[in-house]
Amino acid sequence: MADATTRPASERPAGRGGALSLPNLLTYSRCAAVPLVAACLFWADILHGGVWLRWVALGLFIAAAVTDFFDGYLARALSQQSAIGRMLDPIADKLLVSTSLLMLASDGTIRGWSLWAAVVILCREILVSGLREFLAELRVSVPVSRLAKWKTTLQLVAVGVLLAGPAGDKLVPGITLIGLTLLWVSAVLTIYTGFDYFRAGARHLVEEA
Repeated sequence: MADATTRPASERPAGRGGALSLPNLLTYSRCAAVPLVAACLFWADILHGGVWLRWVALGLFIAAAVTDFFDGYLARALSQQSAIGRMLDPIADKLLVSTSLLMLASDGTIRGWSLWAAVVILCREILVSGLREFLAELRVSVPVSRLAKWKTTLQLVAVGVLLAGPAGDKLVPGITLIGLTLLWVSAVLTIYTGFDYFRAGARHLVEEA
């Protein structure tokens, strides 16, 4: 019997999305936004292109963040879940946040003690990604908690505010300070929500030892 991936689209089981389904296209667009956001910040800082580029970076970031909600919603609503979508969705989120944090640290928007908040977020994401891969091999699933979803949302808001940076301070004095405060709060939530994965991973590591 032919495999489902080799059948014509009309004969494939319902409830599965192809690689070019609308939810996946939104996820791809979020991945594509990552180098564009980085390029805007690089142009603004290194090439002295002007603070207006911060607004362009923010606009791209917001558009990408919005797709984070709609790709999952549409995949469920249209019954178009797919393996590539499940794989790329968390990767796209981490690429967007991590790249933005690195560029913001590079241009000095995040500096001093606030760099530790960015380090905590980056280290947690790398560690959790490794644990997810390990647990997936053991067929162990750790559900995403509501607090973890709030953590992701707060990270996106904090990074978005910081992307406005100097440009935002001209409109609302202290906007960068607000962004740094939100970054610290999201760092604390990042540590707290990471314990679910660490507990699950540690238990299975002990069992395998």
